[in-house]
Amino acid sequence: MDYKKAYEQWLADPAIDEATKEELRKISGNDKDIEDRFYRTLEFGTGGLRGVIGAGTNRMNIYTVRSATQGLANYIIKSGAKNPAVAIAHDCRRMSPEFSEEAALVLNAAGIKTYTFESLRPTPLLSFAVRHLGCVSGIVVTASHNPPEYNGYKAYWSDGAQCVYPRDEDIIAEVAKVTDFGMVKTMPKDEAVAKGLFNVAPPEVDDEFIKNVKAQCLNPEILPDSDLKIVFTPLHGAGNLPVQRALGEVGFKNVFVVKEQELPDGNFPTVSYPNPEDKAAFELALKLAKEKDADIIIATDPDCDRVGVAAKEGNDYRMFSGNQIGVLLAEYIVTQRKSKGTLPANGIIVSTVVSTGMTRAICEANGLAYTETLTGFKYIGEKIKEFEAAGSHEYVFGFEESYGYLAGTHARDKDAVVSSLLICEAAAFYRAQGLSLIDVLNAAYKKYGFFRESTVSITLKGVDGQSDIARIMAALRAAPPKSLDGAAITEIRDYKERVIKKGDKSEPAVLPVSDVLHYTAADGAWACVRPSGTEPKIKLYFGAKLSGDATDAAMDAKLAAMHTEFKGIVDGVLG
Repeated sequence: MDYKKAYEQWLADPAIDEATKEELRKISGNDKDIEDRFYRTLEFGTGGLRGVIGAGTNRMNIYTVRSATQGLANYIIKSGAKNPAVAIAHDCRRMSPEFSEEAALVLNAAGIKTYTFESLRPTPLLSFAVRHLGCVSGIVVTASHNPPEYNGYKAYWSDGAQCVYPRDEDIIAEVAKVTDFGMVKTMPKDEAVAKGLFNVAPPEVDDEFIKNVKAQCLNPEILPDSDLKIVFTPLHGAGNLPVQRALGEVGFKNVFVVKEQELPDGNFPTVSYPNPEDKAAFELALKLAKEKDADIIIATDPDCDRVGVAAKEGNDYRMFSGNQIGVLLAEYIVTQRKSKGTLPANGIIVSTVVSTGMTRAICEANGLAYTETLTGFKYIGEKIKEFEAAGSHEYVFGFEESYGYLAGTHARDKDAVVSSLLICEAAAFYRAQGLSLIDVLNAAYKKYGFFRESTVSITLKGVDGQSDIARIMAALRAAPPKSLDGAAITEIRDYKERVIKKGDKSEPAVLPVSDVLHYTAADGAWACVRPSGTEPKIKLYFGAKLSGDATDAAMDAKLAAMHTEFKGIVDGVLG
């Protein structure tokens, strides 16, 4: 539909409230703003919804949330689930409580029972709650680490993981059938409560979640006596209470919270970008860490499914990459379980095609299986379900390079509560041996090889940005690069075409269809390109392995050379 026509329809639609119409009247004559708000309908994709908050079809608002939920409700009914219930959680973002309640009332109007929470909760707790409460589905209202103007909506199924193929496609199809607001049914909250449809989740959900988190500790006996000093910031998000509770209950005494960032605030007043990948988000935490002479800093994102870490190095602090945190956790979990005789013979670690190759080396050295998935923790959650159904492997650990980790199977999504606890436990364990996390990482490089990775994101917003991203991907398929930093590319994996090319030979790619291109060179270096699923960006990933005694400068030069090669391709497409 023409965006101007869609704009006029919203202004004329009696189902649209007056406040929303007034917001739209204020942009009358601003053709660029109208186009951006209405050039498309915010797509309910395989990761749900995510977009800027505001009025319009290409925005997060009560109407797009209601429409998406109506499609989910229709799918649940068609699935034949008996007495279905849905758990719904939300983070600190603007409109998150309102979107959460609107979703619940649409489900209630369809006769579906809901469990909401009286305040914000971490995403991993929702994943846990779905199975604990016996729900058929779950919803989290969050935009994760996106800037303050964003919000989002993620759908889960009864296994506690985000919906995967073919269920995600079937839900998307049902959402697509909701073509006007007259097809959406809702009901008054007091009526839903009176009918027993709208419910608040019982406190035991929080208690059981924390119990399962603490059960992942490998050396709990050392923690009450540890003098480890921890600085923690929840970055105004949902991690504050659960992370503090978990750390306190296992015995950590010296936990210092960044007061300016402790309370929930969807405007994120102290950070421009509430992302634990971003060094700028650590500014206040670093200041407090220096005041307290802290050993370690942990920062969780707004919905507390991702965690960033920094460790003391001399008089300053070194931030770890997402891959380095994953390696430290994998090394600690594997070596400790191996020494205690609890590492399963059929154990497996799961990671993604854009994460470090060091994980495979750890697995090979310790007799564990290893497998990769596409980017997105829902695929790791899917693997846990497959392992349990087949009895083939016992899940030990999983992570993706974008700062998401899961130890244990209490949740089926990345969990920054358990990850924060385990990284602090590892730091305390190694400290008792006179080692820092930096020492442990360097020792791991000596043992397994020097692996390092880098990620570059190119932001391309709006209609033109979408077109540019498509052109870049098309150009890479039409004329693939021949080498990476002088080493010939020996393998190209195209997950959109589902083919792996090795020279003149081709074989099918077994992972799901996704717009991802992955290149491997003869020396083991690799590069990967994909459009972001949650932001208007195209993402470039690079990885390499050198000998354990290689220098940082040598590795930096190699990664920079690969970056330059691919940037040249992108610049050539964009002109």
